[in-house]
Amino acid sequence: MLPVEMAAFRQAESVFLQAARGWGYQEVRTPTIEYLYLFTSAGTLTPGKLRRTYSFLDWDGWSGERVVLRPDTTIPVARMYAECLAGQPQAKLCYVANTFMFDDTGKKNRERWQLGAEYIGSSSAVADGELVALALEVAAKLAVPDVRVRLSHSGLIAALLEQSGFDAEEYNSIFDELLDGNEKAIDRVKEANPQLARLFSLMLGMHGKSAGYLKNLKALLDESLSGSKCVIDDFIATTEAIQALGVECEINLAAAKGYEYYTGIIFHILSGDEIIGGGGRYDNLISLLGGKDVPAAGFGLYMDKLIRLSACLHEEPGFREKVLIKDAGGGAFRTLESARKMRKAGYNIVIAPEKSEHKNAGFCLEICSGSPGFMLEDISAGKRKGLASAEEACEILARGDELA
Repeated sequence: MLPVEMAAFRQAESVFLQAARGWGYQEVRTPTIEYLYLFTSAGTLTPGKLRRTYSFLDWDGWSGERVVLRPDTTIPVARMYAECLAGQPQAKLCYVANTFMFDDTGKKNRERWQLGAEYIGSSSAVADGELVALALEVAAKLAVPDVRVRLSHSGLIAALLEQSGFDAEEYNSIFDELLDGNEKAIDRVKEANPQLARLFSLMLGMHGKSAGYLKNLKALLDESLSGSKCVIDDFIATTEAIQALGVECEINLAAAKGYEYYTGIIFHILSGDEIIGGGGRYDNLISLLGGKDVPAAGFGLYMDKLIRLSACLHEEPGFREKVLIKDAGGGAFRTLESARKMRKAGYNIVIAPEKSEHKNAGFCLEICSGSPGFMLEDISAGKRKGLASAEEACEILARGDELA
């Protein structure tokens, strides 16, 4: 990241961590390198994701274990909870972390940064709504335009597939394909259960904008598959909670792709038509990793897209508080001494070469050889004032006095 990009990164990071702390989340950090089995043995990632994961052997003497550059941030946090925080009935954790995923097009970064939050220990619609509210607050504070929420529910897809009569292997294969966005998997369902295939085609092709759409869908399911009733009720309750936030919602059951570990609500945060983040409920994940049976949900916001779409790259905070320190014949000792005093007073300073232009700063303090010993300039106003000391410059700036 170049300097301007790194400044934008830190601004977005600061906004996120401040908002997360305001909602009661505590910051954590997990290892960049994790064991491969975390992402395979429990069936936590779909085959489409695993094919793009960087994995290698971590040699230890004559033996070795296959490890990965983490392709996901939620699974390591779930492992952390299972191993270190299981004594806490609830944990609200946040993080800023990088993930690694191979891209064979050469058009995308292999390393991507996420702002993430995980709410462990609650299965309520309020918890799901809180996570969405936190994500929306961050987007609003970064001035991301045209933000809306897209909702889906992996539990509904799973409940319907359970009626198909597939064995476990076939069931898992079709479920993975649906989550990877391969709607051709419906053709495989059609061979076994034409009625179910028609229902899938209908559902995946329909979009709604309110809980009322889901209530109509519930009536359709009640006639066809009564076993999915509790799932659709959960979907309705969570949708109503999220709608209470006053954000535009879109219900799209074809948007459930990506992660096998999701068990319930799945949400994407969009800016226009571009996805800037997403998350959902994963009530089985912690137990799959060897922990207790604990409900959980979380989300990640994609840092590169947030920075590009927000105001972070288009402004430089603290412009008026930046002071150029310029040696106008006063000598190195006095220049450095003045710079140290300005820093002690809390000002951002740049010691500039003698012939430099006054850019990206509010004021310039010249250290002169004669009388007055210092010259303070308000760069934007074009006004100057002679001073006796650097301390006097600090006092004028602190009071906000105009220069004569």
